[in-house]
Amino acid sequence: MALFKKTKKDDSTLPKKTVKKKDSKNKDQKAIKKEQKEKLVKKKGGDKNPVFEKSLEGKKREAKVASTVLLKPQITEKASFLQEKNQYIFQAFKTATKPEVKKAVEEVYGVNVEKVRIINVDRKRKRLGRTIGWKKGYKKAVVTIKKGQEIEIIPR
Repeated sequence: MALFKKTKKDDSTLPKKTVKKKDSKNKDQKAIKKEQKEKLVKKKGGDKNPVFEKSLEGKKREAKVASTVLLKPQITEKASFLQEKNQYIFQAFKTATKPEVKKAVEEVYGVNVEKVRIINVDRKRKRLGRTIGWKKGYKKAVVTIKKGQEIEIIPR
């Protein structure tokens, strides 16, 4: 069966592959560093000793308004015991992060927050007769504030 010709092609007919040099890689890195230096913003410090700071365009997540981070304080028996240890419990939105919760509590209540711990509470299955539904889950934030400071959750 000689349907197909089995001969080797010469290397001269094949297109040659180009190999990138290491110098081009270094040039790219140098260009990137140059762009980063251009993004530096000049801060106060006078002409003699200029202080530079990196601009955070698009890198840092902006803080949200407190009403879009905190839902409400959670008032339970356990929460009242934790208040003696300067820990307060708040329900937060599912998308809230620790730094956002910290900033929101400091804005609303005017206290210094030391630590924030977050717990994701799962949804629960509920029944009413034959109908089965779900109770929504939420995010719970345990906020520790500095000693001597106090948050009045229930106004007297």
